[in-house]
Amino acid sequence: MTDYTRLAVLASATPTAREAEAILREQIDFVPLDDAEAVIVLGGDGHMLQVLHRLHEDRRDIPAYGMNRGTIGFLMNGWQPGELLNRLSRAKAFQVRPLVATITTVGGQSFTLPAINEVSLLRETRQAAKLEISVNGRAVIPELICDGILVSTPAGSTAYNLSANGPILPLDSSLLALTPISPFRPRRWKGAILPDRYVIKLQILEAGKRPVSAVADQREIRDISHVEVALDRNRALTLLFDPEHALDDRIAMEQFIV
Repeated sequence: MTDYTRLAVLASATPTAREAEAILREQIDFVPLDDAEAVIVLGGDGHMLQVLHRLHEDRRDIPAYGMNRGTIGFLMNGWQPGELLNRLSRAKAFQVRPLVATITTVGGQSFTLPAINEVSLLRETRQAAKLEISVNGRAVIPELICDGILVSTPAGSTAYNLSANGPILPLDSSLLALTPISPFRPRRWKGAILPDRYVIKLQILEAGKRPVSAVADQREIRDISHVEVALDRNRALTLLFDPEHALDDRIAMEQFIV
């Protein structure tokens, strides 16, 4: 058990989240994020991802405990404002390592973006995308014609990846999912499950005729030439969950939801 005495709170801009923040502020004297031992996140999954990216960029190695005041809330605990400090002391910690996408545009610009859930490539026009896929420097699919493709972490495997018929990855599996989006040719290729030590390169073929954008969680770079995706082994982010609401169990149980 861990007792957190200095807590910050970050709420999304929705009225529901702001009302929840007001309720909690009547119970707890929150501190600024820079002084906190943990942060309470109020909102939905999108807001949690924004907070985790902020912690990553600021190199703030503190855990985040979310309470769902959004829509789905897969990365959140339930909204139960009472006994918050007791819940925090019993919470189970999970570490998630983000992906790093090194993105190069057709014009030669370079961007390095983290992604906690997934890195996705998407066609920008009605023309299908043409991609070459390489793994550890070896071209494994010379030409994939599709609407796009994504690389997902275990934490993100139940999000966009699952919607694209990708596999659910156990949280402690040390695997990545490589999932095509509406593949046309080769039609029978359904994707791959790869060790997370592998480096994946996605080269855009006919980029001028068939422009493609890259999206790292919520940030988009358009008109790309190629992307390299690898796991960031130097950084880890920590999420806190109620013992009965643990993230690893929730991801595993998603396989049985029909």
